[in-house]
Amino acid sequence: MTATGIDTITAEAGVAKMSLYNNFSSKADLVRAYLDDRHEDWLVRYRERVGAEPDPRDGVLGVFDTYIDGADAPPTGRFRGCGLLNAAAEMPAGHEGRAQVRRQKEEVERMIADHVTALLPGRPDAARATARQIAFLLEGAMVRAGLEGDSRCLRDARAMAERLLDQA
Repeated sequence: MTATGIDTITAEAGVAKMSLYNNFSSKADLVRAYLDDRHEDWLVRYRERVGAEPDPRDGVLGVFDTYIDGADAPPTGRFRGCGLLNAAAEMPAGHEGRAQVRRQKEEVERMIADHVTALLPGRPDAARATARQIAFLLEGAMVRAGLEGDSRCLRDARAMAERLLDQA
């Protein structure tokens, strides 16, 4: 992302530079819009999968299922992992885009935590610890799934998350 110049972006998009700059004042603005769009797209797919008010267990597992859907989407075998993490990996420390990705990842972790808290009423410490474990399991599985190019690691992580919920 950082190594890709505006000329390459406009050529791939089939637009003139002026059109790009009419919509985005800088490449940084374009990156921000891309990150927002990717995250919003994921949230929409998650809500479509689990509904407006999912059962808390389904809400947690639906996070994994939404990522699995993305990994299994055509063209199969070409999955590269989380677009947000991939983008952040190309940005230097301190870059606003990295902070943006962190906020988006924290939002997903809060979603998981809210569902786990609903599953474990009156047990805030257990809920916090379980949600954190599940969030780390999810992110690690996303990285490995991106390296392997498919959803197997995500499916394994989903099964592990189910066991964590059963044991909580």
